[in-house]
Formats: sequence, structure tokens, C-alpha cells
Amino acid sequence: MSSDPPVVSIRDLSTRLGGRWIHRHLDLEIKRGERVALVGDSGSGKTTLLRQMIGLLTPTEGEVRLFGEPLFGGGVARERALRQRFGVLFQQGALFSAFDVFANIAFPLRELKTLDEAVIRDLVMLKLEMVELPAHAAHLMPAQLSGGMIKRVALARALSLEPELLLLDEPTAGLDPDLSEAFERLIRSLCERLGLTVVFVTHDLDTVAALASRVAVLAEQRILAYGAIDEIMRIDHPFVHNFFHSTRGRHAFAAFR
Repeated sequence: MSSDPPVVSIRDLSTRLGGRWIHRHLDLEIKRGERVALVGDSGSGKTTLLRQMIGLLTPTEGEVRLFGEPLFGGGVARERALRQRFGVLFQQGALFSAFDVFANIAFPLRELKTLDEAVIRDLVMLKLEMVELPAHAAHLMPAQLSGGMIKRVALARALSLEPELLLLDEPTAGLDPDLSEAFERLIRSLCERLGLTVVFVTHDLDTVAALASRVAVLAEQRILAYGAIDEIMRIDHPFVHNFFHSTRGRHAFAAFR
């Protein structure tokens, strides 16, 4: 068995925002190579938890570790090195509107201050190819991109530093069904080729069915259940029933019944 520490380890995490508790004594452990969907009702704290995994929010109590290391402490160099091991795709892409596609993807590479421009150019063009965008897209501005292209550029940027962990916030939000399906196929293919561990927040049943190897259900301020899809579907809980056993759910998860 591998002695590697969990890629994500959350222990006894509690979060208080706006005078109310979002999470109470939440635990979650994600192993290398897993693709974990975070699901739950609106307001259950899915995106908050994702933001805590990357250090954008600090829990009120408890600890988040990535690759066995705490997110904070140990000096700026250690924290920066840890953050280079994960990439993030935000819900709306979060591209820099004043930068063209090339500069958006190059931004994390240039922040390293260790690569010359010729190497950066080669890496940017490689990432564009990986997300199945043509080379000429490098010169487009974000305002010229379709919704599907924005997602792919944002994914290319998230992969620019060759991370081990990929975090996705509503990866198919705003895409029509055909584009969603194509983007899901791309993510899954990249995960398998690159050996990525993936954590994603979604409310989309088809995305869970297409991408997740395990599902973490957020309810009652904690991880109510965590397991393979077929295991989760057997749990007797209102959210699980409404999400997995609705008409759409039965169609999306037909293979697991």
C-alpha cells in the first residue's frame, strides 16, 4: 500500500460566517487519484469549503492540510511551493479581462520568475492544445470568447504549473448540455492522462455521474456521507432522495442502480 499522505485532509473544521455556523466539526480525507464531487443544498457551504482548501478563506476552527502539509505557516517560500501543487478553475473562469488568452495562461508561469519567454510560449501553446483550443485562440481577448472557450482557457491556466490537485467550482455552470458533455469528457481525459486528484463543487447531476469516483454530501453542517455513488444512493436522507432519486437523477445515475 502507498504511504503517501492524503492529498486533502480536513480535521474538525468549523466555519462561522455572518453570525451563523456553516460547518461544525467537519472531517474529510481525499486520497491521490480520486475525483470527488462536493454536493449539497444551496447554502450548505460547498464553495466555502472549496475556498478553504486553497486558502482563500480561513476556518474558524480546525485544520486543512494538502499533501500532508498545513496550508499556512512555515514561511512564504513553503506556502508558495505548496500552492504550486494545485490549480483552480473558478465558476465564471475569472480570466483577466485586460489580458489576451496567451497572457492569461502565462500569468502563473511568469509569476515564478524562473522561466524565459521562449519556454513560457511553448508551455502556453501546449496547454492550449491540451484543452483542445486552436493556436490562434492565444491572441483573442476574453470578451471575444464563447462560454465554452472561457472554461477551456481557465482550465488551461489552472493546469499551467502542472498541478497534482485540481479544484473546480461548478465546472459546467452556464454551458448548454452538448458543451457540458464535451467539457466533462475533456476533464476526465486530462485527469486520467495526468494522474490528477480532483475536487469539484457541482449541483449538476450529469457532471457528478460523468466525473465523480466518490461523492461527499454536505448537510447538517458536516460531511453527512462520503463514498462511491452507488453507496451514497442507498442512504436514507431527504437531500440524497431529492438529488439522486429525482426523475433527472434516476436518468443520470441509471448505471449505478
